Amino acid sequence: MATSDATHEHYRELAYRANHGVEVVLFWHELTNELTVTVSDERTGAYYELAADPDKALDVFNHPYAYAASMSLPYEEAALPCWAMAAAGSEADG
Repeated sequence: MATSDATHEHYRELAYRANHGVEVVLFWHELTNELTVTVSDERTGAYYELAADPDKALDVFNHPYAYAASMSLPYEEAALPCWAMAAAGSEADG
């Protein structure tokens, strides 16, 4: 088993939504007990992740662009493959 596969096994998807080519996913990392919201926009190729405090996780999930802007994250410039494409690529390699 590849290291990247083992790392992904420790993430649990808590919430998912997709609309107009934008995917937003709330993950819980069971080893570190951290929450992360990932956003991928297939229209622009943008992808970014936001750390989410437990008391704000649903707010970050529901309003990721607002949180990214408040953190001065240049999400328009974050052209990376979406989570689904990255996961599919790692499965094809394994």
